[in-house]
Amino acid sequence: MPIPVTMPALSPTMEEGTLAKWSVKEGDKVGPGDVIAEIETDKATMEVEAVDEGTIGQLLVDEGTEGVPVNKVIAVLLEEGEDKSALEGFDPDAASPAPKKTEETKPEPKEEKKETKPEKASEKADEKPAEKKPAPAAEKSDGKRIFASPLAKRIAKDKGIDLAVLSGSGPRGRIVKKDVEEEKPGMKAPASASAGGAALAPSVDPRAFFEDGTYEEVPMDKMRKTIARRLTQSKQEIPHYYLTIDCEIDELLRVRKELNERAPEGVKLSVNDFLVRAAALALKQVPEVNASFAGDSLLMHKRADVGIAVAIEGGLITPIIQKADEKGLAAISNEAKDLAARARDRKLKPQEYEGGGFSISNLGMYGIKHFTAVINPPQSAILAVGAGERRAVVKGDELVAATVMTCTMSCDHRVIDGALGARFLEAFKGFVEFPATMLM
Repeated sequence: MPIPVTMPALSPTMEEGTLAKWSVKEGDKVGPGDVIAEIETDKATMEVEAVDEGTIGQLLVDEGTEGVPVNKVIAVLLEEGEDKSALEGFDPDAASPAPKKTEETKPEPKEEKKETKPEKASEKADEKPAEKKPAPAAEKSDGKRIFASPLAKRIAKDKGIDLAVLSGSGPRGRIVKKDVEEEKPGMKAPASASAGGAALAPSVDPRAFFEDGTYEEVPMDKMRKTIARRLTQSKQEIPHYYLTIDCEIDELLRVRKELNERAPEGVKLSVNDFLVRAAALALKQVPEVNASFAGDSLLMHKRADVGIAVAIEGGLITPIIQKADEKGLAAISNEAKDLAARARDRKLKPQEYEGGGFSISNLGMYGIKHFTAVINPPQSAILAVGAGERRAVVKGDELVAATVMTCTMSCDHRVIDGALGARFLEAFKGFVEFPATMLM
């Protein structure tokens, strides 16, 4: 029987992608691990690999097609002994292939395991297929995917409950049996949830204030739409508050200069490299900050993964320095340069820019003294770093000049209370002002 090949979900948040390029043509034989296509999301371009052996029977989506929904059939693979006659009467959209018959992507082989792990022993009998295939996904009226176990979907259908109104308590927010059983029958999504793409539209249309011909209307690309949606979501859902602290960085600048003079060829430390290291160590010292809000629980992260905001053409992306507390300044510097370069070329893998526990956004190189940043879910904090500038500072009874850098941390109040955020900034300031302590 022909095997449908579907548009893969390259990350937990992906809803659609662009089929940038086919690496095969009809009639080509492929085997496990062979690259069959390149898929573009709003932030990266990734290769899709075949899982099974067979022959490409039909390519259903043209190269360059944008907005291809996740799980849409994009090609059909013929098994051994089959020819094109096997496609007669075969409806790929009506087929329900098991994942081993679909494509697999390089970056996230482990994610499927997490996605499909049964929540309870009592559900195992009903969810056996879920151990071998990703959790079934429905869609909210705004196009966002809903992950739910087969048993939860069946109970919801019987009780007339709209899955869009539920928050899942299972792995990665998956809706499980208990989530549905606890709700009253007939629960429906609010009318506003059906607004779809209109959720991005402002409440007042600015076109009403300007005459035709006095402006040029430029459609937003996928990246800008994603940024608009996610940041609007962040400000609507996350109760932001802000803590500001000044750090003297004269000693850091002196140490940086000496290390760069002694560094091997190709290594040049930036101020941001020190800040990443300081933030990672502060996360270890005040681990309660290194957490994500997950509804009725907090995810306390065991690793100090620090994101660094990188401006790219048309938007912004935050690649992550993983286990930054375990890396020296040179390693952080080299990794940051590599991630930033690949971010600008749209070559990052999803696991290199999604997740993380904390981020740093530094606009000091532009002369910005102070700003506040928007938290990037699922993180609970982001540090906005301003320029180092000479200021008058009182030391003892004397007024002296010092290089001072203003840092403002945006905090998720559901996770980080004011005193906790202050403790983190105190630890961060200590590492920044006395950089030798980063080596202890």
